[in-house]
Amino acid sequence: MLLYRHRDPRIESSLRHSVRDGVAYSVMTGAGETYLSAFALFLRASTQEIALLAALPPLIGSWMQLISAWLSAGRARWRKPMIVGGAFVQGLVWLPLMILPLWFPQWSVALLISCVVLYHIASHSVSPQWGCLMGELVPEGRRGRYFGHRSRLATMTSFIALLAAGGVLHVATGSDMTLQGYLLIFAVAMLARFVSVYHLGRMYDPREDAPEQRSRLTLRDWMNELKGTPFLRFASFVAAMQGAVAISGPFFTVHMLRNLEFSYLQFTAITATSVVMQFLTLAAWGRIADAFGNRLILVVTGSIIPFLPALWLFSENFWYFLGLQCLAGMAWGGFTLSCGNYLYELLPGKRMAPYMAVNAVLTALGVFTGSMLGGALAYVWPESTTLFGFTIHWTYALFGVFLVSSLMRLAVAAVALPRLKELRRVRPLTARGLFFRATRLYPSSGFIFDPIATFRREKRLP
Repeated sequence: MLLYRHRDPRIESSLRHSVRDGVAYSVMTGAGETYLSAFALFLRASTQEIALLAALPPLIGSWMQLISAWLSAGRARWRKPMIVGGAFVQGLVWLPLMILPLWFPQWSVALLISCVVLYHIASHSVSPQWGCLMGELVPEGRRGRYFGHRSRLATMTSFIALLAAGGVLHVATGSDMTLQGYLLIFAVAMLARFVSVYHLGRMYDPREDAPEQRSRLTLRDWMNELKGTPFLRFASFVAAMQGAVAISGPFFTVHMLRNLEFSYLQFTAITATSVVMQFLTLAAWGRIADAFGNRLILVVTGSIIPFLPALWLFSENFWYFLGLQCLAGMAWGGFTLSCGNYLYELLPGKRMAPYMAVNAVLTALGVFTGSMLGGALAYVWPESTTLFGFTIHWTYALFGVFLVSSLMRLAVAAVALPRLKELRRVRPLTARGLFFRATRLYPSSGFIFDPIATFRREKRLP
């Protein structure tokens, strides 16, 4: 397959193992990570505790990226052991996450948050090293197609795992065994991460045989090097957008399960709709990014994303939310893929790890700030607001949170998107042409035939 083909068979094999790692990892996120907020609500967490669960673990974990980048600087042979070791620890954390809240129910939410902190510390210790490794393994001209292909299979797997886990919870709740349902899906998540660890261990690291040359760069040197660079400006934009998203992000689960009293099956369907739309459009986004660049995708999808939370104010209808999630999945699929590609194009080849670590810390700071702001707004938002003589009665306090999130996203997009520049020579394309290419019907056929075709291709590969 062209996406895997490389003159070095070790790299070709590694690209295949990376896809399998992504599929296994997606089982963990789909069946486990997606339901952590719902599990916290089951443990009777407050809205503010849900905000803390969403914000604190990524913030603390992100600093591990800086430590990871510093530890591996000039130590080429440390990279793969750090990737495999961090992934193994992340899988292992699921065990205390399941057990401790049951042993100490009076501290269940606090213990859950603590375990999720460890989960993110382990995850972030892997991220900069894995990003650098993939940056060296995947040729620049095929990144859009390769990561689009990998993301599409991972998204499909996440979708299936998410649906299966939701079905388990729905059946378990009907039998008054909700806790056992959570324990089962979290156990599956743990095993899936261990499968991912196996495939990470089979990947080839081009720097394994590199001589040890310890870097003298300090964190302050990295910061000075970053000042005023296009990378820092774009990373700041991503962090600001993620912060604006986090104002409302943690609370859609609260709104669906607590305010609207949706069943686990309805919650799963709404969540999964976004995932399946990302799957259906990722191949198109990847081809568009390779041929026409990432800037136009970022501008178009970044102009849609600000309006998504506000659209939750207009209905409580389950089918309305399914339609809204179709739009959200399409927009987020293109935005996330192009953000990753754009960052790769801005990264310097020799010191990718510290740059990626700085990006993660900035993003985590944005998410923490946004989540804490959202939690505070949910607590103090009034039942009604009078503006220019008009009185608005808020059905739920979270509606104010959703509205503020939309306004903040719109402000960030208005400031940053017009300043983005395309980094490669690409063919011109209009926004209308981009929308047509991203939404025409052929990706839907891929939903049916791609798993079969992929299986056959994998079977033929040595």
